[in-house]
Amino acid sequence: MLELTQLPPLSLYIHFPWCVQKCPYCDFNSHAVKDGLPEKDYIKALVKDVENHLPSIWGRSISSIFMGGGTPSLFSPEALDQLMIELRSRLNLKPDIEVTLEANPGTVEQGKFAEFKDIGINRLSIGVQSFNEYHLHSLGRIHNRKDAIRAAEMAHDAGFDNFNLDLMFGLPQQSIEQALRDINTAIDLEPSHISHYQLTIEPNTFFYNHPPTLPNDDRIWSMQEQCQIVLNERGFQQYEISAYARDKKQSKHNLNYWQFGDYLGIGAGAHGKISDADQQTVTRHWKHKSPRNYLQINEGQSVLAGEKTLQINDLTLEFMMNALRLNDGFETELFKQHTGLSIDVMAEQLQKACDQGWLDVDDSRIQPTEQGRNFLNDLLKLFVA
Repeated sequence: MLELTQLPPLSLYIHFPWCVQKCPYCDFNSHAVKDGLPEKDYIKALVKDVENHLPSIWGRSISSIFMGGGTPSLFSPEALDQLMIELRSRLNLKPDIEVTLEANPGTVEQGKFAEFKDIGINRLSIGVQSFNEYHLHSLGRIHNRKDAIRAAEMAHDAGFDNFNLDLMFGLPQQSIEQALRDINTAIDLEPSHISHYQLTIEPNTFFYNHPPTLPNDDRIWSMQEQCQIVLNERGFQQYEISAYARDKKQSKHNLNYWQFGDYLGIGAGAHGKISDADQQTVTRHWKHKSPRNYLQINEGQSVLAGEKTLQINDLTLEFMMNALRLNDGFETELFKQHTGLSIDVMAEQLQKACDQGWLDVDDSRIQPTEQGRNFLNDLLKLFVA
């Protein structure tokens, strides 16, 4: 029996499912643009999607918005401006709301940065991945090193004091020296946030069916360690497995995910999680992936592909899968507030994790040890029912 006495913070995720081309490592719901973007129809569909969810979030404030993809920056500033106007008229957006837009470093899109800033987007996440021409080519990226550097420079010129650079390591035939050059180049561009994560080969991708030659595990581990040292020495604090920030510029939106907050998901293939204090339920929902099927919402069709009410075992595992990614872990009270469960429901698992040296647990906080972060997958297996 859940005891949700208060609701967690609520964010909004908006998915844009189009890219110029599909990258060989990408397993996200993205589709190459072929006959132009149906901007007006898609914005109209997103608004209808929000309206369908209003009864489940009535009276709640939105603390962050994240426009992801795909490549949402392919959409015109005029289309995104119209979307923001429609959202403001229907949702209670907090005055200090963080609004993030994922952007491609392609030169065509950089000219839009100032216009994006003017319509209320106050954070960019720029998908650089690497500054090395060979690695960009091997990853199927459409930009080059100069484009990536210019994108960061134009973000500054447009007035963004808060933007993220995405970087990968463990790339095909990448050396430790090349990984370090990438991280130093990124830091020199003075972003407020860097996401630094390992390339993984996911099912249903080109790389899965045609595996590239990747560095061995020892080299990848050394890349991660040495890059972490550089990031720390140059003022970036690691607060999550792959996230580093300076000047208290942690991503509010991603922190809400990792702290098991609620989020409304709209757009083709979007996922969401909504808590209901009246019904004492936590429910996940997800939308049809096909953009063509999703656009049928404009004709009155449902775009809900499925939903699931989470049970106690689901809640425990999902909370821990997210919260244990954070270096500082979580306060025990947060578990109760965001799941409606007593921390005692996983007392046995917590004790086993402590015995393994993977967790530090006291009355107020649960925090992964360095060993626990290094063996996170093994740690999480303890919480699988």
